[in-house]
Amino acid sequence: MEILIKLILSNPALSLFILGLVIAGIKILLIRHNLTKKLAAEAFVSYYFLFAIGIGYMDNFVMHTIFADFTAKFIGWENSPFQYEVGWVSLGIGIAGIIAFKNNFNFRLATLIVPTVFLWGSAGGHIYQIIEAGNHAQGNAGSILYTDIFIPVVGIVLLVWSWKEGQSDSM
Repeated sequence: MEILIKLILSNPALSLFILGLVIAGIKILLIRHNLTKKLAAEAFVSYYFLFAIGIGYMDNFVMHTIFADFTAKFIGWENSPFQYEVGWVSLGIGIAGIIAFKNNFNFRLATLIVPTVFLWGSAGGHIYQIIEAGNHAQGNAGSILYTDIFIPVVGIVLLVWSWKEGQSDSM
């Protein structure tokens, strides 16, 4: 249990991503008698945006601004003004994610592009830091590296799924 609590607290991106999937699953169970593929896709994609993008990036904003020293140490960096820039970008992404929770495909697509580029770029930076600087800090080489790659992939899959289900109803 201690390991699970430590994992949840040390990687809120993963924790919030999973929480979004769980809540989508609960919503699906509650409407199971009227469930369609379109409603299932909408549940998963909307809660992905709310939790993995919206709340996740709001957390990132708080961690990179209010708890900047702690976050820099966790990543294996020295604190710098760059931390605050990452924080403010995260606030913008978080706001867009919350708006995308109940928005249309085009808004969601535009919203997903930004964290996808950011996270894949961050993953590249983490890998570079592992190779060049030997930075194996938990916030650089741990589960964060994997979620930087995996969470956008899942978002793309969910968005394409919801788009296809929406298209099939309109034909």
